[in-house]
Amino acid sequence: MASMSFALTRISGLASKTSLSADFDHSSRRSFLPPNRVGLKISSSSTNAESEPDLSVTVNGLKMPNPFVIGSGPPGTNYTVMKRAFDEGWGGVIAKTVSLDASKVINVTPRYARLRTGSAKTDVIGWQNIELISDRPLETMLKEFKQLKQEYPDRILIASIMEEYSKTGWEELIDRVEQTGVDALEINFSCPHGMPERRMGAAVGQDCVLLEEVCGWVNAKATVPVWAKMTPNITDITEPARVSLKSGCEGIAAINTIMSVMGIDLKTLHPEPCVEGYSTPGGYSYKAVRPIALAKVMNIAKMMKDEFSEKDYSLSGIGGVETGYDAAEFILLGSNTVQVCTGVMVHGYGHVKTLCAELQDFMKQHNFSTIEDFRGHSLQYFTTHTDLVRRQKEATEQRKAERRGLKSDKDWTGDGFVKETESMVSN
Repeated sequence: MASMSFALTRISGLASKTSLSADFDHSSRRSFLPPNRVGLKISSSSTNAESEPDLSVTVNGLKMPNPFVIGSGPPGTNYTVMKRAFDEGWGGVIAKTVSLDASKVINVTPRYARLRTGSAKTDVIGWQNIELISDRPLETMLKEFKQLKQEYPDRILIASIMEEYSKTGWEELIDRVEQTGVDALEINFSCPHGMPERRMGAAVGQDCVLLEEVCGWVNAKATVPVWAKMTPNITDITEPARVSLKSGCEGIAAINTIMSVMGIDLKTLHPEPCVEGYSTPGGYSYKAVRPIALAKVMNIAKMMKDEFSEKDYSLSGIGGVETGYDAAEFILLGSNTVQVCTGVMVHGYGHVKTLCAELQDFMKQHNFSTIEDFRGHSLQYFTTHTDLVRRQKEATEQRKAERRGLKSDKDWTGDGFVKETESMVSN
């Protein structure tokens, strides 16, 4: 079975690879020089349950019981909800994005709007938010990160971070966050609203020159795996993904929300979500964005396979995942993990059990034992439109040739003799 494997050889001055798994001694992580930060081989556990497919994955040295990760946002706002996520069985949690000065983050209410196809709860297909990053003091979030790692040392906690255009600011933020013992960093280069006004979020992710510089600062300082979170609000998403990997990141997360206007209330003539009669474009997510997300993930995965096949880089798929079958599609396109955010807001933290059951059901239908058995399998079926035309022309000609009958006496067979005869009768 075809699958994608990105083998990383980022060893500089070390004779052997160093594991950065959840049981890594975080007190010693500061002793590593940044160039020696290593992303390890991406693989699934070799120990399979006899009755159920094995959902466990190891990504950049981070061991997870399943590939389902809480995406950065409201489901990772504080200790209570992140603890709930671990207790319910999520493979990992990415906390809501933090920055050095939370006092600059001021949210409004209402800040969400939904797109419906009907009146029922299940009729919601799109979700827009104009919510900013965490408005809680950084020190409070850091204390909760540390508490979570003390209580769940074998679970994966990833900090999402964002800072203004300042090398010293990024270095301070990384230093303080890593001291809590988090397992990895996800760099938010993709928030589409509010933060770009301060040269943060998508303002960086949409400018590859700026992105390369900031990635350089981040990766020179970080001693844990770094994932760069991509914005879909760009012409070619492979360009910033490529820059991020070349600048030292171990993984790519895609996609963040799509810039959108949810709609206009035709009674009041005001946009939604409406705050004192006004609104602002925000990030669009949930089921309706999944086809767009799949296309972006496919493009990134193909680029990674073509240009970084010898490296052990990872890909975390995001966008409209509501079922385990949705997740299977992202994995078939090369994702190592699958993030869920809006789906948690709609269905709750216990939904992970359904996601796991559905993904295992898909795996059993195809006799897959591990995630690696099918990861990236469907990438081989994507090609250009020109190639589709060629393939269809060849197939059509082949079918015509078959209808015309046998080309030579040597083609007659005993078992198909009657059918072969009929194939050459004209009436």
